[in-house]
Amino acid sequence: MMDDRTPVIVGVGQVVERIGEADWQGRSAADLAAWAAERAIDDAGAAADLKPLIEVVSAIRTFEDSGAAPAQFGKPDKFPLAVARRVGLSPKRAILEAVGGQSPVTALVEMAERIARGEIAAGLVFGAEAISNTRHLSKHGESRDWAEHDDGEMEDRGSARMLTPLGIRHGIVSAPIAYALLENARRARLGLNREDYRAAMGELFAPLSAVAAANPYSSAASEPLSAEEIATVTPKNRMIADPFPLKVVARDQVNMGAAMLVMSVAAAREAGIAEDRWIYIHGAAHAAEPDILERADPGAYPAAEAALDAALAAAGKRIDEVAVLDFYSCFPVAVFSTAIDHLGLSPDDPRGLTVTGGLPYFGGAGNGYSSHAIASVVERLRANAGAYGLVGANGGFQSKYAALVLSTEPAAFPGWSEAVQHRPAAPDLVELVARTGTIDTYTVVHDRTGPSYAVVIGHLPDDRRFIARSDDAETLALMDAHDPLGRQVTLTNDGARNAFTLAD
Repeated sequence: MMDDRTPVIVGVGQVVERIGEADWQGRSAADLAAWAAERAIDDAGAAADLKPLIEVVSAIRTFEDSGAAPAQFGKPDKFPLAVARRVGLSPKRAILEAVGGQSPVTALVEMAERIARGEIAAGLVFGAEAISNTRHLSKHGESRDWAEHDDGEMEDRGSARMLTPLGIRHGIVSAPIAYALLENARRARLGLNREDYRAAMGELFAPLSAVAAANPYSSAASEPLSAEEIATVTPKNRMIADPFPLKVVARDQVNMGAAMLVMSVAAAREAGIAEDRWIYIHGAAHAAEPDILERADPGAYPAAEAALDAALAAAGKRIDEVAVLDFYSCFPVAVFSTAIDHLGLSPDDPRGLTVTGGLPYFGGAGNGYSSHAIASVVERLRANAGAYGLVGANGGFQSKYAALVLSTEPAAFPGWSEAVQHRPAAPDLVELVARTGTIDTYTVVHDRTGPSYAVVIGHLPDDRRFIARSDDAETLALMDAHDPLGRQVTLTNDGARNAFTLAD
């Protein structure tokens, strides 16, 4: 007999507002999130009004609330309450989630835990970004007033970002730069040259672009891209940070929202929601990594491996028994390290590695991408009763990972499963150094005119780790022309950060 408090996903909603289309209104993030929330509530197909039942709302943190984008037109002081007010909800509790792409999964499972404990009957998770609208309106000299106030209480989980002072001093100031270091560390481990690795990135992401081109919720209309189009550097596909041309970088200029409605089976049944709408959680796990400089192999992702294994084990499924897959794909390494390296899947797996089209092509949607993945997986599973789906959600710089297994098959709620990591010790880190060392991974950061600066992470003769930066034009030109992995460098410092040049 199924426990009446078992949580089920009963409604999902996605919205997109594309600039240039006839129904474009220039909505704010709160407007988009409310639109998605209304769709999720309607999607349940209930015979009763569900809004009075929703006692807790949880908002995925916008880029503006994360400090990753300016609030050019102002913003709500309490985003979850601003959205709830638009939808006509009066929640007892409102939560603004912590930073990270893992948060749609962690928020959903936390809501399910509240239901399983009997604390609430229903909860709503939602999020949205309107970065594209903000930039478009500003570009055309238009303005909006998106600042607003709500009196109720909000639990703010914090906007702490995963950039460290040491990393920032040496130039790790954005996601493409951090992920480029991870990507080249993986390339070093595999022993691939730059050309072959870039081709592999294209082969991995080309199928994703085809999914995005067919998805009506993609951030913009697009055509499928070939592996060669993705991998080849051109003026329109310029280098961002070696090894990343633009077409493998997550797209943050989006106007998108998504929402998920979770209820107890008792409340869903009483509200007249058909059981073929119900999606059960079969497995969930999450784990975290230390800072990039504190990882034994920056190109690996032990936390993700542990979370995926634990979620699948809780569901009692092997990866070949899962019909629907979505792996977070902000950059290729996020898919390589999980789907390819750990789970042994192929880029051309007939199931596909995404249900949306991935962050570079479907759209990044800030911290909220995996809300769209969950919504899309739910829709696929409803159309294929008895099948299982897996969502892998990544946060930070491969810093936090959450995995979720779903199905229409009834199951007791498992809660979080322990993700046991097998992590080798990292080398000791030297903050300031003046001697020679060897490059283990690197990136050359580009602006629109060419190489701007380079960051390397490497080891000293005594195997201790260092980080260094170069703004030397000759060094940048040599690194851009010739693969610097394994090269010797001469290290100096100014008392605050290390600098390097290529040794003779």
